[in-house]
Order: sequence, then structure tokens, then C-alpha cells
Amino acid sequence: MRPFTLNYAFPRRPSTVVTPYHFDESRQLNVLPDGRPAVSDPDLLLAVGTTTSTAGSQTHFDD
Repeated sequence: MRPFTLNYAFPRRPSTVVTPYHFDESRQLNVLPDGRPAVSDPDLLLAVGTTTSTAGSQTHFDD
């Protein structure tokens, strides 16, 4: 018998999410393939809710 909590503690299969933006280190922004900042695309923001990256935790000691 599998404990109920393990259904939520471990994902059943890896997520295959592909983000339509990437982090540009020189600009310190998430950018779209055409070079625009990812936050400038309202459809993207509605779909994903946020465009946060891990850059802050790598560059600032207080994040």
C-alpha cells in the first residue's frame, strides 16, 4: 500500500515544460527569442503568471 502523502511528495513523471524565454545575463532580464523583455508580452504573462528566474539568488546575498 502506498501512503497517501507520497502522491503529492513525489511527482509521477518529470515535467516537460518549455519556457518561451531565456535569461540574458548581460541585460539581467528574461527575454523572448526576438530580444524583447519577457514581461512586455501580455499573452505570455497570462499563460505563465510570472517570468521569474533564479538570477536574483545567484547575484544577491539577501534574496
